[in-house]
Parts: sequence; C-alpha cells; structure tokens
Amino acid sequence: MGTVSSVEADTQTEFSMPQSVDSTAERPQTFGARVRRARERAGMTRPVVGGLVGRSAEWVKAIECGRLGIPRLPLLLRLANVLGVDHIGDLTGDGAIEAVSYTKAAHHGLPAVRAALTTYRVRNTDGEPDSIGALLDRVRGAWRSWHSMGEHRTRVAAVLPDLLGDLQHAARAHEGADRRRALVALAETYHLAQLFLSFQPAPELVMLTGDRSMAAAQDADSPQAIAAAAWYMNHVFRDAGERHEARVDLAMAAADLLRPDSGPEDLARWGLLHLAAALSFAKIGRRGDAERFWDRADSAARRLGPDYAHPYLMFGRGIVDAYQVTMQADLVRGGAAVEAAGRVDLAAVPSATRRGFHLVETARAYSLQGEQVASVSLLKRAFEESPETVCFNTFARTSVTGWSESSNRLVRSDAESLRRRMRLSATA
Repeated sequence: MGTVSSVEADTQTEFSMPQSVDSTAERPQTFGARVRRARERAGMTRPVVGGLVGRSAEWVKAIECGRLGIPRLPLLLRLANVLGVDHIGDLTGDGAIEAVSYTKAAHHGLPAVRAALTTYRVRNTDGEPDSIGALLDRVRGAWRSWHSMGEHRTRVAAVLPDLLGDLQHAARAHEGADRRRALVALAETYHLAQLFLSFQPAPELVMLTGDRSMAAAQDADSPQAIAAAAWYMNHVFRDAGERHEARVDLAMAAADLLRPDSGPEDLARWGLLHLAAALSFAKIGRRGDAERFWDRADSAARRLGPDYAHPYLMFGRGIVDAYQVTMQADLVRGGAAVEAAGRVDLAAVPSATRRGFHLVETARAYSLQGEQVASVSLLKRAFEESPETVCFNTFARTSVTGWSESSNRLVRSDAESLRRRMRLSATA
C-alpha cells in the first residue's frame, strides 16, 4: 500500500483543483474579444468551436473580429456551452445573465442532496453504523436505480442523502479493512452524486463531489477506487475548463496503479481511463492522440469479450463503440460520427441512462451533418429511453428550443412536441 500513498502525495501536488479566475483582471470590452478569450482559455480552435455550434470557422472569426454581432439566444446558449461559459455575461458584458439559468434545470431533489453534501457531522452521535455488507447492498441498489429506465435522477435523489450520511458515519466508526471498504463505497456514492448533479446549476457541488470521491479513494488506499475517481474527475476537469494535460496526466497516473492482466476489474478501469484520455484530446481537436488512446480502450474491450459490461462503470464493448460517436463529434467530424453511430449496438449497453445519453450524442452527430430531421427523431427516441437524461442534457435543451422555431415544418412540429414533453419554456 506504500505505492498508492506515494501516488497520493503526487496527486495532491500535480492535480490541484481548478482555481477561479481573478475577477479584477482586465476584461475585453467587446463581445467578439470575450468570445476569443473564452475560446483560447478552453484550448479550442475556431474550426472546432464552429463545428460544435453548427457554424464554420469563418463564422467564429467574424464573431471574434466584430463583423458579426451577438447571435440569437439559442445559438448564443450553444456557443456558451461549447466554450464552457456558465455566465452569458462573460460573453455579452451583462453580468446579470447566466447561461445555466437557460441551459440547465434544477432537479427538485437538488436541495436535499446539497444539504447532505454540505452538512458536517463533527460528533459521533449516530450510534452503531450499519454493517458493511448492508451498506454495500444499498450502494449497489442505488447504482441499479441510476441505470434503470424511467426517472433515474428522481429515484437516486431519494436515497442519496441518507446513504451519504450512513457511509460517512461508517467510515468514521470502523477501522482496518472495514473502514477501507466503507471508504471505497463512499467514493462510489460520491460518483453517483456527481452524476446526479451533472447538467444542473450547481457546478461547485460537482467539483466538491469529484474532489471528495478522490480523497475517499486515496484514504482507502485502493488502486481500483482511485482509477474510478480519476475517470469522474476527468469529467470535472472538462466542465471546469481545466487544461487537457492535467486530465490526461491524472488518467494515466491512475492507470499505472492498475494491473490490467490480473482480471476484468483492473482491465475495465484501465480501458476506461484510456477512454478518458481519448475524450480529452478530442475536446481540443487532437485527432491523432484521441484515436490512439481510443484504440487502447478498444483493445481492453476486446480482451474483456463482447458480453462484458462493468456493473456500474458500464465499461465494455457497447460503451467504447458509443463513445467513438462522442469523440468524432467533438473532433467535428460529423460524417465519421454518424458512421460510428451505425456500428453501435445499444443492446450491449445494460443501462437505460447510458443508452439515452448515447442516443443524444448520435443526435448531435447528425446535427453536425445538418440532418435536423434525423437529429430530432433521435432525441425523441432518447426521451422514450431515459426522459431525465434528455431533460437535463444541454445539447438537447438548446437544440429543441432552437428547432421549435425552425422553418422546416417537420422539424418544428417534432421539436415543439418534444419541448412540451420536456417542459421547456420557449426561451429555455
């Protein structure tokens, strides 16, 4: 266990949490200059930004040079999302407007989860903790709820507060091996909380859960738990606009702790971390590196076999194929993304939530090709598979709102019907 402890020290040194930008720094005075600053901070090229918002690199250049003004709200929201900007005022100069108020919805269970995450029990007055076996059963049940059809966020929000509190108590009360098992389970539950919080107006809680899951995994001295935490921390870093080097270095440092030849648990996590690196490189347009790391994830999936899927991380053949759609879409290769989508067997993904997400990503791929009829149809299918996945997805929310005003009557009719089912206002 000494090896993990040394990595823990390195992790604390090398992978510090992203820092907020100094509000006193000089700010650009025009909309175009602010867009350029946000793009450069995100490490993205004009072709990548243009492709992700459905416009050309020349359109981005025209925005940045002031030849075009502020676009209409749906396109402005999409641009803010691509650039990782939560406050539209950071682009428009109006500090009172927040992108999250338009693109992200708050689940009714958010206040209870927030309270559970921000309540600190400084005294051990909770009595005897539940047995580790009983707690592990509850964690497994919560993950099954997350991956099941229907309103997965609502089900998980109902159990997260008590589960977090009981696991925190168990980690304080137990010693030795039972304490480490409680910490691993706590890290897994923080992952679940992070997923619940994603696409909601609570970025500080997403950061908090990511950091706490890594801390619990390190305290447990578990390479497998650290690997899972690194996968989820990669999502935190991407959302925070942290440099891609930090994301990749974290993933590879965690992968080095694993023994992929020892069995499926280590091999699945090893593959997942290489998938994380592939997605990080795709996000900044580095195609060669993205495809090289995806190939390694693909190799792990092939070694695990066509029928394998990790019970809660879901790594396996179906997920690796599905994430190639995301990777190619982030590289703004719409044709390649659509082609990759045609090879995905969603039946190989034993999670309604993941199937819904990857249907949304396929809709994004078709949108890059300008095929709005196919895109809105896929969003409708995703809604049937996992309604809360679609309702809390930024691409789905901004696209459905924009397409409800489309000049194409078929697109407008389907988008308007879906907008009502998602309970979005006309300005979302």
